Amino acid sequence: AAGPWLKYRGHLENISGNLFAGAVNDFDGEVGVGLDITDGERRPYPEIARRYHEAGIRWVAIGDRNYGEGSSREHAAMEPRFRNGAVVLARSFARIHETNLKKQGMVPLTFVDPDTYDRIGENDRISVLGLPPVPGQDVTCRIDRADGTSEEFSASHTFSPEQVEWFIAGSALNIVRQRVASGGA
Repeated sequence: AAGPWLKYRGHLENISGNLFAGAVNDFDGEVGVGLDITDGERRPYPEIARRYHEAGIRWVAIGDRNYGEGSSREHAAMEPRFRNGAVVLARSFARIHETNLKKQGMVPLTFVDPDTYDRIGENDRISVLGLPPVPGQDVTCRIDRADGTSEEFSASHTFSPEQVEWFIAGSALNIVRQRVASGGA
Protein backbone atom coordinates (compact mmCIF):
# COMPACT_ATOMS: atom_id res chain seq x y z
CA ALA A 1 0.00 0.00 0.00
CA ALA A 2 1.13 3.55 -0.68
CA GLY A 3 0.62 4.62 2.94
CA PRO A 4 1.94 8.13 3.57
CA TRP A 5 2.93 8.47 -0.09
CA LEU A 6 -0.71 8.36 -1.25
CA LYS A 7 -1.12 12.11 -0.67
CA TYR A 8 1.51 12.72 -3.37
CA ARG A 9 -0.29 10.81 -6.13
CA GLY A 10 -0.18 12.74 -9.37
CA HIS A 11 2.97 14.59 -8.27
CA LEU A 12 5.96 12.62 -9.53
CA GLU A 13 8.58 14.92 -8.06
CA ASN A 14 7.30 14.18 -4.56
CA ILE A 15 6.22 10.56 -4.92
CA SER A 16 9.62 9.71 -6.43
CA GLY A 17 10.99 10.23 -2.94
CA ASN A 18 9.71 6.67 -2.41
CA LEU A 19 11.73 5.15 -5.30
CA PHE A 20 13.30 1.85 -4.19
CA ALA A 21 12.91 2.95 -0.56
CA GLY A 22 12.20 -0.63 0.50
CA ALA A 23 14.76 -2.30 -1.79
CA VAL A 24 17.37 -4.43 -0.05
CA ASN A 25 20.92 -3.78 -1.27
CA ASP A 26 22.25 -7.27 -2.03
CA PHE A 27 25.85 -6.17 -1.40
CA ASP A 28 25.43 -5.17 2.26
CA GLY A 29 21.82 -5.92 3.22
CA GLU A 30 21.01 -2.27 3.84
CA VAL A 31 17.47 -1.23 2.95
CA GLY A 32 16.90 1.72 0.60
CA VAL A 33 20.56 2.77 0.33
CA GLY A 34 23.14 2.26 -2.41
CA LEU A 35 26.36 3.54 -3.95
CA ASP A 36 26.23 6.82 -5.89
CA ILE A 37 28.64 6.45 -8.83
CA THR A 38 29.05 10.22 -9.18
CA ASP A 39 31.07 10.53 -5.97
CA GLY A 40 31.32 7.08 -4.36
CA GLU A 41 29.09 8.07 -1.43
CA ARG A 42 26.32 5.90 0.01
CA ARG A 43 22.90 7.55 -0.18
CA PRO A 44 19.19 6.69 -0.17
CA TYR A 45 18.12 5.37 -3.58
CA PRO A 46 15.63 8.22 -4.18
CA GLU A 47 18.42 10.75 -3.69
CA ILE A 48 20.79 8.84 -5.99
CA ALA A 49 18.11 8.68 -8.69
CA ARG A 50 17.40 12.41 -8.32
CA ARG A 51 21.12 13.22 -8.65
CA TYR A 52 21.46 11.01 -11.75
CA HIS A 53 18.36 12.63 -13.25
CA GLU A 54 19.74 16.12 -12.64
CA ALA A 55 23.09 15.10 -14.16
CA GLY A 56 21.43 13.52 -17.22
CA ILE A 57 22.73 10.05 -16.35
CA ARG A 58 20.66 7.14 -17.70
CA TRP A 59 20.77 4.18 -15.36
CA VAL A 60 19.97 0.49 -15.03
CA ALA A 61 18.29 -1.03 -11.97
CA ILE A 62 19.37 -4.57 -11.12
CA GLY A 63 16.87 -6.89 -9.46
CA ASP A 64 16.74 -10.47 -8.30
CA ARG A 65 13.73 -12.76 -8.69
CA ASN A 66 10.13 -11.61 -9.17
CA TYR A 67 11.17 -7.96 -9.48
CA GLY A 68 8.22 -5.67 -8.88
CA GLU A 69 6.23 -8.12 -6.75
CA GLY A 70 3.72 -6.06 -4.79
CA SER A 71 4.49 -3.03 -6.97
CA SER A 72 1.87 -3.38 -9.67
CA ARG A 73 0.69 0.22 -9.25
CA GLU A 74 1.71 2.47 -12.11
CA HIS A 75 3.82 4.78 -9.94
CA ALA A 76 6.26 1.92 -9.26
CA ALA A 77 7.09 1.98 -12.99
CA MET A 78 6.62 5.73 -13.50
CA GLU A 79 9.13 6.76 -10.84
CA PRO A 80 12.25 5.16 -12.40
CA ARG A 81 11.34 6.56 -15.83
CA PHE A 82 10.76 10.01 -14.33
CA ARG A 83 14.21 9.81 -12.73
CA ASN A 84 15.92 8.92 -16.04
CA GLY A 85 16.01 5.15 -15.56
CA ALA A 86 16.20 3.22 -18.81
CA VAL A 87 16.39 -0.50 -18.03
CA VAL A 88 15.49 -2.91 -15.26
CA LEU A 89 17.55 -6.09 -15.45
CA ALA A 90 16.36 -8.98 -13.26
CA ARG A 91 16.26 -12.74 -12.95
CA SER A 92 12.46 -12.57 -13.29
CA PHE A 93 9.57 -10.09 -13.11
CA ALA A 94 6.15 -9.89 -11.56
CA ARG A 95 3.92 -10.02 -14.66
CA ILE A 96 1.86 -6.87 -14.11
CA HIS A 97 4.87 -4.80 -13.11
CA GLU A 98 6.79 -5.91 -16.21
CA THR A 99 3.93 -4.65 -18.40
CA ASN A 100 3.73 -1.38 -16.47
CA LEU A 101 7.46 -0.81 -16.98
CA LYS A 102 6.97 -1.23 -20.74
CA LYS A 103 4.01 1.18 -20.73
CA GLN A 104 6.27 3.76 -19.08
CA GLY A 105 8.95 3.40 -21.75
CA MET A 106 11.30 1.36 -19.55
CA VAL A 107 13.01 -1.81 -20.79
CA PRO A 108 12.54 -4.83 -18.51
CA LEU A 109 15.21 -7.41 -19.33
CA THR A 110 15.76 -10.88 -17.87
CA PHE A 111 19.18 -12.50 -17.52
CA VAL A 112 19.39 -15.42 -19.99
CA ASP A 113 21.81 -17.02 -17.51
CA PRO A 114 20.36 -16.22 -14.07
CA ASP A 115 23.83 -16.70 -12.50
CA THR A 116 24.99 -13.51 -14.24
CA TYR A 117 23.24 -11.63 -11.41
CA ASP A 118 25.80 -13.04 -8.96
CA ARG A 119 28.72 -11.85 -11.11
CA ILE A 120 27.75 -8.16 -10.94
CA GLY A 121 29.74 -6.17 -8.39
CA GLU A 122 28.69 -2.99 -6.63
CA ASN A 123 31.29 -0.90 -8.48
CA ASP A 124 30.52 -2.42 -11.88
CA ARG A 125 28.86 -0.50 -14.68
CA ILE A 126 26.26 -2.06 -16.96
CA SER A 127 25.89 -1.10 -20.62
CA VAL A 128 22.88 -2.28 -22.61
CA LEU A 129 23.76 -2.55 -26.29
CA GLY A 130 21.37 -2.59 -29.21
CA LEU A 131 18.30 -0.74 -27.98
CA PRO A 132 15.52 -0.52 -28.92
CA PRO A 133 14.87 -4.21 -28.38
CA VAL A 134 13.91 -6.31 -31.41
CA PRO A 135 11.02 -8.74 -30.80
CA GLY A 136 12.30 -12.30 -30.60
CA GLN A 137 15.97 -11.33 -30.23
CA ASP A 138 18.05 -11.20 -27.07
CA VAL A 139 19.79 -7.99 -26.06
CA THR A 140 23.55 -7.89 -25.49
CA CYS A 141 24.71 -6.28 -22.26
CA ARG A 142 28.19 -5.64 -20.88
CA ILE A 143 29.56 -5.49 -17.36
CA ASP A 144 32.53 -3.10 -17.08
CA ARG A 145 34.43 -3.77 -13.88
CA ALA A 146 36.53 -1.38 -11.82
CA ASP A 147 39.62 -3.53 -12.52
CA GLY A 148 39.28 -2.81 -16.26
CA THR A 149 37.88 -6.21 -17.24
CA SER A 150 34.53 -6.66 -18.89
CA GLU A 151 32.04 -9.41 -19.61
CA GLU A 152 29.26 -9.53 -22.18
CA PHE A 153 26.05 -11.40 -21.45
CA SER A 154 22.63 -11.87 -23.00
CA ALA A 155 19.32 -10.65 -21.65
CA SER A 156 15.90 -11.59 -22.96
CA HIS A 157 12.71 -9.56 -23.21
CA THR A 158 9.05 -10.03 -24.07
CA PHE A 159 8.49 -6.89 -26.16
CA SER A 160 5.91 -6.99 -28.94
CA PRO A 161 6.32 -4.62 -31.92
CA GLU A 162 3.73 -2.28 -30.34
CA GLN A 163 5.61 -2.23 -27.04
CA VAL A 164 8.86 -1.37 -28.85
CA GLU A 165 7.03 1.71 -30.15
CA TRP A 166 6.17 2.63 -26.55
CA PHE A 167 9.88 2.52 -25.70
CA ILE A 168 10.87 4.61 -28.73
CA ALA A 169 8.18 7.20 -27.92
CA GLY A 170 9.08 7.30 -24.22
CA SER A 171 5.82 5.70 -23.04
CA ALA A 172 2.52 4.27 -24.25
CA LEU A 173 0.83 7.54 -23.28
CA ASN A 174 3.17 9.44 -25.60
CA ILE A 175 1.90 7.27 -28.48
CA VAL A 176 -1.68 8.19 -27.60
CA ARG A 177 -0.71 11.86 -27.39
CA GLN A 178 0.97 11.70 -30.82
CA ARG A 179 -2.10 10.08 -32.37
CA VAL A 180 -4.46 12.66 -30.87
CA ALA A 181 -2.20 15.52 -31.99
CA SER A 182 -2.16 14.15 -35.55
CA GLY A 183 -5.94 13.82 -35.62
CA GLY A 184 -5.95 10.03 -35.24
CA ALA A 185 -7.58 8.10 -32.45
